[in-house]
Amino acid sequence: MDLHAVQSSVCFNCLRRPMSFPIPRHCVLMDTTKCRSSVVTARVNCLSSSLPYFESSPSVDRRVSGRKADNWITDTDDEEEEEEHRKENGTNGSNNLSMKAEDLFSVTSSSHFEVDYLGESTKGDMTIKRTRFDKALDYKGGLTLDGPIEEIAKAETREAEMLLHELGIPAPLSYGLAARGIFCSRTLNFRSITAIGYDMDYTLVQYNVRAWEGRAYDYGMDNLRSMGYPVDGLEFDPDLVIRGLIMDKEKGNLVKADRFGYVKRAVHGTRMLSNRSVSEMYGRELVDLRNESRWEFLNTLFSVSEAVMYMQMVDRLDEGALPPEIGPLDYQGLYKVVAKALFRAHVEGQLKNEIITEPERFVELEPELPLALLDQKEAGKRLLLITNSDYHYTNKMMNYAFNKFLPNDMDWRDLFEMVIVSAKKPEFFQISHPLYEVVTEDGLMRPCFKARPGGLYSGGSAQMVETALGIHGDEILYVGDHIYTDVSQSKVHLRWRTALICRELEEEFNALARGKDHREKLIELMNQKEAVGDVFNQLRLALQRRTKGRPAQTRSATEMNDRELTEYMQKLLIIMQRLDEKIAPMLEADGEHFNKRWGYLSRSGLWDKSHLTRQIEKYADIYTSRVSNFLRYTPFIYFRSQAQSLAHDLQPNWPIGGCH
Repeated sequence: MDLHAVQSSVCFNCLRRPMSFPIPRHCVLMDTTKCRSSVVTARVNCLSSSLPYFESSPSVDRRVSGRKADNWITDTDDEEEEEEHRKENGTNGSNNLSMKAEDLFSVTSSSHFEVDYLGESTKGDMTIKRTRFDKALDYKGGLTLDGPIEEIAKAETREAEMLLHELGIPAPLSYGLAARGIFCSRTLNFRSITAIGYDMDYTLVQYNVRAWEGRAYDYGMDNLRSMGYPVDGLEFDPDLVIRGLIMDKEKGNLVKADRFGYVKRAVHGTRMLSNRSVSEMYGRELVDLRNESRWEFLNTLFSVSEAVMYMQMVDRLDEGALPPEIGPLDYQGLYKVVAKALFRAHVEGQLKNEIITEPERFVELEPELPLALLDQKEAGKRLLLITNSDYHYTNKMMNYAFNKFLPNDMDWRDLFEMVIVSAKKPEFFQISHPLYEVVTEDGLMRPCFKARPGGLYSGGSAQMVETALGIHGDEILYVGDHIYTDVSQSKVHLRWRTALICRELEEEFNALARGKDHREKLIELMNQKEAVGDVFNQLRLALQRRTKGRPAQTRSATEMNDRELTEYMQKLLIIMQRLDEKIAPMLEADGEHFNKRWGYLSRSGLWDKSHLTRQIEKYADIYTSRVSNFLRYTPFIYFRSQAQSLAHDLQPNWPIGGCH
């Protein structure tokens, strides 16, 4: 690390003036971040008025790969600057107590840790060694921490925010970055995570969906053509589907369900069904993903090509366009044919060979992504790559996506403590397959009965990984894009912590921003209809009671003229009908900035969550649009879930007090 490459930094206690390098010995670097061109200092704590200076380390250009936290200590030959600082602060070098960083700080070991107020492990926390810290407090001009902690924390919070502003480090969810945020469903202390496992396809390696799935579609359709199916004139249209939809293989439909399983929108083939048709078809049943013979959930972007092929072939089946020699075929049988054709496209290797030959057509490069993993590795995280792709394809893709962005001629393999290819997920998390060690660059393998750190393997099981690393359960975070294969199964069977990569979140965030005014107007109209409807219902009840010879709710309602009552009710009915005419098309258009057919990815209707969102909340502890978003957070971050709202939570317009 070349500190002299840095132009300026900021002293923690001197925020109003920048400080240029070389840094005098009385300043110690307390935290670091990565510049895109080199590793540079981002935070400097000036300890001239509090702690004695630290003994400088013999080398600043070092990388820490173990579990010990980084404590960068600067060294400089600029004695004049150092002497000037001593004179300014009335200190004498002979009175200073030389102290190393490890004398002040310690990291909680894996065998000695407690839990915090949220029940999360404190393992990995940097803590103060009290004996040394007390000496610093006793030192002339030392830190003052007397007084109520609330006031101290409030002041320090303001200073911390000022420091981030001075350093130009944005808050993770500041304006313009929220689309790249990491969102938390279940509180996750990153300091308690020992190992992080990654999937590759659509996780570490991001593909252009139109290019990748478009070619998968082409190969699949070629296979259908060779089997005698009429596919001429059909083209790949990725806008027909979104992730999180569900194929009804019994009826030839594609549906979008809410979190409870009620179907809200549906298409038959490529034809959108009306609300009345949806109600008649699904009004008495719920989507049950456990019934795999009927329902097929679109878990990942890999499902796009399959769903488009199936819906288009449903149209051909309904048209009677399938030749008689194919034989009688229902919608479930048709799905099996489409799945087989697409499976051949993947297994025969034509598609992957094309991607390997021209990766620039299919892979979207992210220079920040390798640096995010580098931060995690240097913070002591043990990184794993666990992918269903074979070794040859994995090596080519990772070389292309990673090596050009890693510093100091690093190879992608240097990031990972263990690599497992052909993992056969989700069975990888459930049962044990034969384990092979990849021993040559060409991918030659030999049988292996025990995995070891640093190895490159094919097959095996998650239990083998836990045994090899000496860790298990919630010490491991697994990151993938498939809600079932990656996230659900690793959590259900092993209790690993989980992170879902959902690239469409960025597009959805932007769509929500563009549709904000439309949504607010729609909600305003619906509130108006609700208010008018409440009045109409009260008048209707008053009329009902009067018809039966009973008094209405109040004396005024009872004494209301019959004609006046009925005319007012007629007027309210007309208003509600006109509001319905206005609201209905607006409801259909809600979410069209994301997808004109299906609306928003995470929502089902105006008020409720989609079935996909329910799956994410249930199985993914955190979720984000891409792995490189971790670079906007430190490897020591504490992700805290938001308070969950309840139907009976107090609202601003509700009166406080008991019922009367």
